[in-house]
Amino acid sequence: MTIELVDGKAGVAHISSEDKAIIHQAKFSKSDVVYDWGDAFKCSMSSSNRATIGTGCASIQGLDWHITAAESVTISNGSQGMKRNDIICAHYHRDSKTGNENVELTVLKGSPNATAAADPKVPSGKILSGAVDAYMPLWRIPLNGITVGTPVRLFTPRGALWDSVTQTCQLQWQSTGSFVPASYGASNTITVKDGLIFVDLSSFRSTVKVGDYSVWLFKAGVKPPKTIGLGCVANVAGIAYSKQANWNTNGSVTLIGGVGSSDIVQCFSKTIPVPDGVEFV
Repeated sequence: MTIELVDGKAGVAHISSEDKAIIHQAKFSKSDVVYDWGDAFKCSMSSSNRATIGTGCASIQGLDWHITAAESVTISNGSQGMKRNDIICAHYHRDSKTGNENVELTVLKGSPNATAAADPKVPSGKILSGAVDAYMPLWRIPLNGITVGTPVRLFTPRGALWDSVTQTCQLQWQSTGSFVPASYGASNTITVKDGLIFVDLSSFRSTVKVGDYSVWLFKAGVKPPKTIGLGCVANVAGIAYSKQANWNTNGSVTLIGGVGSSDIVQCFSKTIPVPDGVEFV
């Protein structure tokens, strides 16, 4: 049968990792996810050859896994005068004979280069397509000669399901001297909920003349995975034209077309649908 009540009693053991992966991908995301739990896999270099990964919980292609006590991996020595990037990954493996599955931390070693380091290729096996190995990148470890640099996180922790239903980007002014906020301004937030984007930018008076400019900078919260055009978000007082804006991948909002040194920009709230192909995680 191709139809199954996965959570129902069947009289035999019938719930497989494939069942879980399908349902988790449908409910949450087809992407790998790290949840905001424990240390969220915080990485620290306990020595020049030892990286320690803290506790955390994640999903690799829909299959849940966690670390309940810190784990360590070995970073190979660098080479004098050479640069290299290593990638710490979660490695899923299924034994093709027994069907047993496990996850462990592994290090993908990059190729040394005298000028610029490049990340090693991460194998792209798909578990639901029958792959016995899959990799989930967690941290980049840069090496410059024999010196190990600061680990670079390759994921964004995701809040609990009930926290992620509403996702908010809190913005801040690039400069309150250049862009003087209205006395009773809006919240300077962009909120994502139920497939919609709610834009609430505050009006301001400009004291500078600029072209396309990021008037609002990212402060906290969610960022879009790619630049999203917000459409018309403001009018300029006394002038018969409006202003459009873009929400950038770094979380900032750019006002398109610029403003003059005495313009009063009157922003208004608006709602647009989340564009096709854009997924907030």
